Amino acid sequence: MAKSSADDEELRRACEAAIEGTKQKIVMSIRVSKSRGIWGKSGRLGRNMAKPRVLALSVKSKGQETEAFLRVLKYSSGGVLEPAKLYKLKHLSKVEVVTNDPSGCTFTLGFDNLRSQSVAPPQWTMRNIDDRNRLLLCILNICKDVLGCLPKIVGVDIVEMALWAKENTPSVTTQRNLQDGPVATAVTESDLKVSVEKELVSQAEEEDMEALLGTYVMGIGEAEAFSERLKRELQALEAANVHAILESQPLVDEVLQGLEEATSCVDDMDDWLGMFNVKLRHMREDIESIETRNNKLEMQSVNNKALIEELDKLLERMRVPSEYAACLTGGSFDEARMPQNVEACEWLTGALRALQVPNLDPAYAKMRAVKDKRAELEKLKATFVRRASEFLRNYFASLVDFMISDKSYFSQRGQLKRPDHADLRYKCRTYARLLQHLKSLDKSCLGHLRKAYCSSLNLLLRREAREFANELRASTKASRNPTVWLEASTGGSQSGNSADTSAVSDAYAKMLTIFIPLLVDESSFFSHFMCFEVPALTGAVPNGSKGGSYDDDTNDDDLGIMDIDDNDSKAGKTSADLQSLNESLQDLLDGIQEDFYAVVDWAYKIDPLRCISMHGITERYLSGQKADAAGFVRLLLGALESRISMQFSRFVDEACHQIERNERNVRQVGALSYIPRFATLATRMEQYIQGQSRDLVDQAYTKFVSVMFATLEKLAQADPKYADILLLENYAAFQNSLYDLANVVPTLAKFYHQASEAYEQACTRHISMIIYYQFERLFQFYQKIEDLMFTISAEEIPFQLGLSKMDLRKMLKSSLSGVDKSIAAMYKKLQKNLTSEELLPSLWDKCKKEFLDKYDSFAQLVAKIYPTETIPSVSEMRDLLASM
Repeated sequence: MAKSSADDEELRRACEAAIEGTKQKIVMSIRVSKSRGIWGKSGRLGRNMAKPRVLALSVKSKGQETEAFLRVLKYSSGGVLEPAKLYKLKHLSKVEVVTNDPSGCTFTLGFDNLRSQSVAPPQWTMRNIDDRNRLLLCILNICKDVLGCLPKIVGVDIVEMALWAKENTPSVTTQRNLQDGPVATAVTESDLKVSVEKELVSQAEEEDMEALLGTYVMGIGEAEAFSERLKRELQALEAANVHAILESQPLVDEVLQGLEEATSCVDDMDDWLGMFNVKLRHMREDIESIETRNNKLEMQSVNNKALIEELDKLLERMRVPSEYAACLTGGSFDEARMPQNVEACEWLTGALRALQVPNLDPAYAKMRAVKDKRAELEKLKATFVRRASEFLRNYFASLVDFMISDKSYFSQRGQLKRPDHADLRYKCRTYARLLQHLKSLDKSCLGHLRKAYCSSLNLLLRREAREFANELRASTKASRNPTVWLEASTGGSQSGNSADTSAVSDAYAKMLTIFIPLLVDESSFFSHFMCFEVPALTGAVPNGSKGGSYDDDTNDDDLGIMDIDDNDSKAGKTSADLQSLNESLQDLLDGIQEDFYAVVDWAYKIDPLRCISMHGITERYLSGQKADAAGFVRLLLGALESRISMQFSRFVDEACHQIERNERNVRQVGALSYIPRFATLATRMEQYIQGQSRDLVDQAYTKFVSVMFATLEKLAQADPKYADILLLENYAAFQNSLYDLANVVPTLAKFYHQASEAYEQACTRHISMIIYYQFERLFQFYQKIEDLMFTISAEEIPFQLGLSKMDLRKMLKSSLSGVDKSIAAMYKKLQKNLTSEELLPSLWDKCKKEFLDKYDSFAQLVAKIYPTETIPSVSEMRDLLASM
């Protein structure tokens, strides 16, 4: 018999090389043929042809466990084995020998974890039955020892395989050196290879099978004869069993008699048990009835006790203590009685809340007693709210009337009185807690109380502001400055400009220093006292303000109470309360702005420029107020700022009107009067700037200068002959008077550069006019040649009419003979109409330079057109001008 491929060591080494790195050990490797059989799904011939493959069984140790694998290897194009498929033996479910192969060498392996069970598994064909049995036996041994279970085997007899294994297990002899010498030991192939390859049938089972088979060795020729013999023996055994059963009949009868006697005893026992069961059932029903009645009585007792307790609690809620009822309906509101009133309010608030559904069981809410008691409490609440509201309205009015009637409380002649509301607030704090309870009882009543408080306190605040403003103006000594600043007439109006009017702005600052903190504090106290749910109102006095900050009492807005309505949600109320607060503050402080306006108007009449200082002071106070400050105070400061800006704009408009009123019938010479006056005005305006008033002053500068320049241009157009002289002298005067201020004030620097450009343009026009007037023929001749050069060549120009060489000589003789006299005449003409002598040197230098530039252009043109003619050189003319 040919050697099996399972014993091929070269094949085993090739398989181990193919799976190198997997840490798996080859147990067996054998060559097979793979085919799909005639039942495969694919109809292609190539899919049905047998392909050479190698099946290898491998194991891998993983800790205490061992994993077994079936590997399919195929030959590559180079004849090298490479892995093709890998199956885990723990998923092997069936081994089936294909019946279509008569040789029995073809089998299939079924795995339960394949994704597609509809595809026919591959068929493996061995070379012979021995190779098939050897492979299948190795698979079954591994499954039994490693996995502990065997797959289903179809088409092959397991006993037949066991016999084959016993016959075909080779034995080899190994030598062991012991003390007695070498001993021959029979070792099976499985013991030499891998421990997992053991026998399928144990030794005891094998001996039993041999004994059984040995019994039937005699006369067994064919399977049919053996089967007939077994049938006959089975029938003999059954007949013997029937005979044994029939012989035991007396014993059976005796047992049946005993069973009948036991049955009669059981029936008697059943009757007795039935009787006892009926009696027990009746007794159980009686016990249940007694227990039910007992439970009902006990439950009724518990319910009655709980009901009594609940009714006691409800009655306690509905009981009105006599002392509280008397206090709510007819008690006094004197200061000594306020603790009792507050205590009664707290009880009433708690009693009303206790009868509301969230705090009261909804089942009680519809009870008549609860409804009647709630109506009684509502009546008590209405009575108390009406009485308290009426008392507080009268109380606020009486407090203010008492303070107004005392004249020593206000500013008097020769004495400025700082308003002091400490006593007023102290008396109001007595009723702050009462107002909190009134809000929780009936929020609608607060509207009337707020109006009453605002109307009463408004009278006091306006009286204080009016008396303070009147005395402030009367006690401030300041000479009045004229409002005529930029008019054309020159008189004694300038003398008043140097008067010190700082007392005016100081008086305005003092008014703000005293009253703005007072108004902020009053707004803050009012918002807390009248129970507005808004953020705390705070005010700040800007740094540097004269007179200090108003602080008549520490923590004036701290009423020493907490919000008793803790359960009310604050969200969503702030905006509505803030709007209501602003409306109330309008009533509280409305009208007081007129006294501030009076101070502003008074200061404007004394010195309009003090509007700049007042504007800066107002801006500082406005920026010092926080975003949450009293809204009306910010509105008041904004209105004051607008009023000051309006008055200052009025002053600027009047000054601009004075500029525009300059006499146009008389010829203007020299610098106009409003230019130096504007410099004086700008200097003083810069001295008055405080804080953020820069924009106000810059706007005034822009309007002043725009009107000044526009008026200057109009006056120049009225007298064209002397227009450039008027312009250059006035623009020069503007630059000279504002040189120092333009270096520090960006707005004036812009206008300074604008005047400089206009001055240069006027100088250029005036100098050109003087030069052309004195050397008219010379430059006319030059202009004709220059015009012709655009149409004809330079060689043709001497042949034109009036441009011949003879004409050139005549023109030079008339224009340049006695040129020193012409230049002297030019100087005299420049000097004649100039009022500002200090401008003459610079103008004469500009004139000489302009004349030299024009003469240089003329000399170059003559040298190009008339190369043979000679004229005085430019250097000669320069020397002549330098000697003049």
